[in-house]
Parts: sequence; structure tokens; C-alpha cells
Amino acid sequence: MSNKLASDVDFKLLDVVFVFTTQSELFLGRSYKLLSVLEFNSTRKRMSVILQDEEGKLLLLSKGADSVMFERLAQDGREFEDKTKEQMHEYADAGLRTLVLAYRQLDEEEYKSFNEKFMAAKNSVSADRDEKIEEAADSIERDLILLGATAVEDKLQNGVPECIDKLAQAGIKIWVLTGDKMETAINIGYACSLLRQGMKQIIITLDRPEIIRLEKGGNKDAFAKASRDSVIYQINEGKKLLSSSSTESFALIIDGKSLAYALEDDVKNLFLQLAVGCASVICCRSSPKQKALVTRLVKAGTGKVTLGIGDGANDVGMLQEADIGVGISGAEGMQAVMASDVAIAQFRFLERLLLVHGHWCYQRISSMAYASFSGQPAYNDWYLSLYNVFFTSLPVIALGVFDQDVSARLCLKFPMLYQEGVQNVLFSWLRILGWMFNGVCNGVMIFFFCTTALQHQAFRKGGEVVDFAVLGATMYTCVVWVVNCQMALSVSYFTLIQHIFIWGGIALWYLFLLAYGAITPTLSTSAFMVFVEGLAPAPSYWITALFVVVATLIPFFTYSVIRMRFFPMYHNMIQWLRFDGHADDPEYCQVVRQRSVRPTTVGVSARIDAKLHSQPAASRRESS
Repeated sequence: MSNKLASDVDFKLLDVVFVFTTQSELFLGRSYKLLSVLEFNSTRKRMSVILQDEEGKLLLLSKGADSVMFERLAQDGREFEDKTKEQMHEYADAGLRTLVLAYRQLDEEEYKSFNEKFMAAKNSVSADRDEKIEEAADSIERDLILLGATAVEDKLQNGVPECIDKLAQAGIKIWVLTGDKMETAINIGYACSLLRQGMKQIIITLDRPEIIRLEKGGNKDAFAKASRDSVIYQINEGKKLLSSSSTESFALIIDGKSLAYALEDDVKNLFLQLAVGCASVICCRSSPKQKALVTRLVKAGTGKVTLGIGDGANDVGMLQEADIGVGISGAEGMQAVMASDVAIAQFRFLERLLLVHGHWCYQRISSMAYASFSGQPAYNDWYLSLYNVFFTSLPVIALGVFDQDVSARLCLKFPMLYQEGVQNVLFSWLRILGWMFNGVCNGVMIFFFCTTALQHQAFRKGGEVVDFAVLGATMYTCVVWVVNCQMALSVSYFTLIQHIFIWGGIALWYLFLLAYGAITPTLSTSAFMVFVEGLAPAPSYWITALFVVVATLIPFFTYSVIRMRFFPMYHNMIQWLRFDGHADDPEYCQVVRQRSVRPTTVGVSARIDAKLHSQPAASRRESS
């Protein structure tokens, strides 16, 4: 605690500052009635309460970051500013986190006017509600009197320096995005081995005399222009220093005010070039939005995979912006964990997560065909269980029992058909492998077509996006359609039973979705109401299913047509004969017999063939 306090303020008010609660009264030796609470947020970087003591005096007590508190002090409230800043620098050098405390007394009219404006803003339901609340709070958090400063030790967790050292050896570039003061951030950088003695530091800051004079002068436009020019100049000077030596290591340290200008559209690429060339980067006094913007800049500007790790609510934006978010569960709450992809208990566990499991995962994925999704099954368990029972088995049974490539009459008329079985031209390894290849191609096409069609857009007009349950049901719908339609294309002789089994299997799938989805979610799990509420009302589901089924069937249909038309087998020739109406024409039938799998050497047909072959030769002899 700073050893200088305003003499007309009771010391116990400092305790009141840290007991901001929603209780109506606070008892700390004296009784204070809590009238209003101006909440903390990452933009305001401060929190205030308005109290009324036993004598009816109104007090505004405020605590916050030095970057916002000092600029809100009254001219007669800066008596201890220099001494407090000096002590805060000492605290920061020791690696402590600091807060500035200030107060001012309010009169009743001022509080009444503020309260009306504040309550109107809180009760507002318009889109700019937060801006109105902040504007009301900003109007009263002014002309404060400095009370002092506090410092809190924030120790590093065990194993942090060793973990960072191993990550650096692994070739991982480490950036620190923190809300601490620059001195605190530098001290922590040394403590965690991110900075070391002998490393040259490129410091970009707006704490320069000429910038401070413009800020105190009140000319916002001149201050903004000078600040921007100063940041660009410092970045260029840093790049020159970086290019002047190829052997030394550099660390870039930038404060939050400078970072605001460095992230502007026409400056951010220049800043990124400097940052990428440095061995370590520390962005201090960063707001949650700036953390997210820096992460986005690195991800988009370098094309590298980014990992964000944090433990507090102010890290949520960064974790969500990064390719991989790692949340640390602990005293800071669960906001970071809830917004992350992976949760760990301590920072040092990141070492094993990346260097062990990360390496194993990469090695395993390198042996797989496609692994963009997690280990979560795409299909519900009952979908898989009933696939070969109801939705696809009956058409196969019907094909195996009732299908006829040609009629019995034609089988007897063309006994050479039996030679296909003797020669085993249909039930061959080539045919089996062909069907296996067809199945793999169908699966790949259904998977990639469905994921591509549904991945980066709203699934329904309400803006809902696809979850794994909807994606799995959509893919399964396409599988059922494709399998049954290919079965229909393979059937040579349709019967009523085959129609019932093929199209009934498809209809049964939709009936099953309705019935199974209506069961309690403890049994239906991911399929609960998925068709009624998710699939059926969405036009994209029907359009995707139609497109994927047609696109998947086209290669199989094309292959079947080309083979049937240009490379027909013996039974295909007889089918063409029947289709053209020439099944009873002796000449056509004889042509087909001539193209038999194996010419016959005995029997009536062999004698007829021999006679036909001998006639042209005898005619030639007579003519000669």
C-alpha cells in the first residue's frame, strides 16, 4: 500500500473499496450504505461504488489500472501522483500487480442527476445499452482525489520456466499478451525465461515527454496523430535494429496504447514483420479485444497454426480466435475453460500436451487418410445397428432371390449362358474388388460432399449451424439412398417385392427417424427430434441429400451404361436382343451365338455352325 493517503479520508474507506458487494450496508467499524455499483469490465479497466455514510455524506470510491485512473484525477487531487507512480514502478519491478485507488465526494444534486441517467441506461433494452451505461459512469468518475496504490503478488505456477524453455526448444514461438504494466510484464518475462540477460529489447511505448504533454493539453486530434506517428517511427527503428544484426536475439515489448495504433489496417503488417523477427514478444496493458486482434493478425499474416492459453475471462476472445484454445482451470474461474478446446489444470501440463500427445497425434494422423474431425462417432449407435437389418438388407435378399438377367425361355434358347458360370467370368476377384472400390468411392464422396456443403454456412434460415448429429443424419440419409438406388440399378428383373423392399427401405429410414427421435433423449441421445426440428424444416438438408445422391450415382450409372453398350457380356447381348425385339429372329440369334464365351464342339448347334462355316468355302470352289 502506498504510504501516502489523503488526510481527510478515513483509512477504513480503503477496505470499503475492496468489499464491493450487492449488500445494502457495509459494516467496517462504521456503517456505509451502498447506493450504486459501477461494474468493472475490460474496456473501463476500473470499478467504482457510491456510498452514503451515517452522516449522509456521499462518496465515490474507485479502483482501477493506472492507465485510466491517473487521467481522471482532479488538478487538486494529484498531490501524491509522482510519489505513487514511483512506488508503483518499484512494485512492478518486483513483479507485482498494481491498482490505483481514488475517491471524491458528491453532492446530492449531482448524485440524483447521475442516478436518473444511470438507471435509465440500465433499464434500457436498446442495442446501445452498454454504451449508455458506460457514458453515465464516465460522467461521474472524474475529478478524483488520489488515495494511493496497492500491489498484489502473483506468483508463477510451478514448472512454468522449464515448460516455456522446452516449448522454445521445440521451435514454438511464444508471445505473451498480458494486462499487466510494462515493468511487471518484463519482470515476469525474466522469471519465466522468456527474457534473458544480454537480449536486446525493442520497447515501443507512448510514455514519452512530448506525447504526455499533448495528452495533458487536451487536444485529442493532435495527440492521436502524434501517437500514431511515434508508433510507426518506433516500429521502423526496430526493424532497422533488427536488420543490422543477424546474430543477436531481440525481444519486442509494446504497451496497450501503442498496440492500438500498431493494429490499425495500414500499420499492422509493419508491426507483424517486426514482431516475427524477434525471439520474444510481450504485449502489455493489452485489453481482451487487443489480445484477440493480435492472435488474428498472427494467424492470418503468417499462415501458422496458433495456440492460445489463458486462465481468465479476459482471455476468452484470444482463446476463441486461436486455432487451438487451451484453458487453465483454477482460481480465475471457468470462463476460459468453457471457451477453450482443451482444458488443463496447470500451465506446465502444456509441455506434455504438446510435446508428447501432440507428437503422437501428428504421427498417427500422418498414417490416416482424413482426420479433420474428432473421435466422436458421426452416426448414432442405433443407426449403425439397424443398417444391415432394416434399411439395406431386404433389397439384397430380394436381389439374391428374385432377380433374373434373362427369362427362362431365353436361358433354354441360349444354353451358352451357362458357360459364364463355368468360366467364372462374373464371380471373379476383379468383380469383387470392383464392388469394394465402388463402396469406398461412394463413402468418400458422401462424406466430403456433405461436410463441404454444410460446413461453412447456416443450416437453416434462423442462422443455426450444423452440429455432428445433423451432419451424421444427413450423411446416413445419403448412404441409405445411394445403397438402395444402386441396388435398383443392379436389378435386371423388377418384381413387386423388390419395389417394396427397395423403396420401403428408404421410407423406413424416415419413419425410424420420426419414431426414434420422439423417444426421450436419455435413449435417443443425439437423434432426439433431429428430423422434426433439425432436418425436415431445412431446405438445405433436402437439397444436399438430392445433390449428393445424384452425384454419387452418376459414376456407377455411367460405368454400367458404357459397359452394357460398348463392352457387353454374353448375357448383356441377350438382354439387348430381347430389348430390340429380335429374340425370335434366327439370324440375330445366330450372331449372338457366334459370340459365345467358348465355341461348342459337339451337339446340334456345333453341326449347324460347322455347316454354315463350310458353305462359303464350297461356293468359292464352284466359282473358281
